[in-house]
Amino acid sequence: MEHSPTLNTVIMVEKALEDAEHSITTVAQLKRLLPRQVNLNTLMTILDYLDRSNKIYMTPRGITWIHNTNPALRKMVREAKLRF
Repeated sequence: MEHSPTLNTVIMVEKALEDAEHSITTVAQLKRLLPRQVNLNTLMTILDYLDRSNKIYMTPRGITWIHNTNPALRKMVREAKLRF
């Protein structure tokens, strides 16, 4: 049975990505930003969830926090994702 991340761990990863200094963060950089260590499989499960819920955008270069409550901005991001 696969281990599911706790809500506290998901929130910790969200906050680290939202507060990241750079617009693109690698997984290695993210692991250093976290206040406590997270298993790589657990972290990847969280990143998959955040990607599917449109809070982040993952590229080969890294991860970008895109969650924003502004409807116009959210629409623009969705349309931009279709072009890539």
